[in-house]
Amino acid sequence: MKKIFAIGTIVIAFAIVGAFSLQNQSTPTGTPTNEDVLRVGYIIYPPLLMQDSNTGELSGISYDIVERVATDLGYETQWVEEVGWGTALEGLNTNRYDILGTEMWPNDARREVALFSDAPMNSAMYPYIVAGDDRFSADDLEAINSSEFTISVLDGEMTSFIAAEDYPNADTYALPQLSSFAEVFLNILQGKADITFIEPSVAEDFLKSHPGTIERLGDTPVRSFGNSFAFDKTDQALFEKWNEGIHSLVDSGEISEILNTYGALSHYIIN
Repeated sequence: MKKIFAIGTIVIAFAIVGAFSLQNQSTPTGTPTNEDVLRVGYIIYPPLLMQDSNTGELSGISYDIVERVATDLGYETQWVEEVGWGTALEGLNTNRYDILGTEMWPNDARREVALFSDAPMNSAMYPYIVAGDDRFSADDLEAINSSEFTISVLDGEMTSFIAAEDYPNADTYALPQLSSFAEVFLNILQGKADITFIEPSVAEDFLKSHPGTIERLGDTPVRSFGNSFAFDKTDQALFEKWNEGIHSLVDSGEISEILNTYGALSHYIIN
């Protein structure tokens, strides 16, 4: 009986060790398998991320990049939640999704709470005013820094950062985070604000439905940023693999193809 008990104890011990060993040999964090699901949060921001009002179908530059990189890495995507600019990074930190699928411009405040991927392309922001407004000069943007003027901004979006950092004396007319950039421009047309800051692709999208209403103030950008994908700070493995996927798309010319698909090749500088 003692021998039987001893043999049984050894068998159980080997079984426990074997199970532990198999567990440690499973796919490590950040290494996708075909069954892995990538949960994607997103911000509607044409032409990076758009949604068909009838079908709900998503499209856009960022959408296509995410889908191609995810496929290359072996992920199935689930676009799980539309968010606002000011709460998007919080969703990463609370594990509501794994990646912000709309590219975002990193700044110091954002880098404190999230990891930002290498940017496949850069874009620039310019001042925009009502067409024909002669109160402003491209050679004297400092004049905007006055309580005489109001800047149209979105809460938590880069327009609000630029207003606070460069033109603190100007007033702001702030819209909620999930508002569209069409509303930012409409504030100017309706006299609620005087100026805003945005990239040319967004302005051109607005001009399709409101031709001749707004114009760019000069050819000198007020900001230039890389368009990066954001990750939770603890997800280093996924972050590193994503960067590898981004580099592959740039090297293969697929980023150029995607930008060209949306007629946006001239608006961005490919890195």
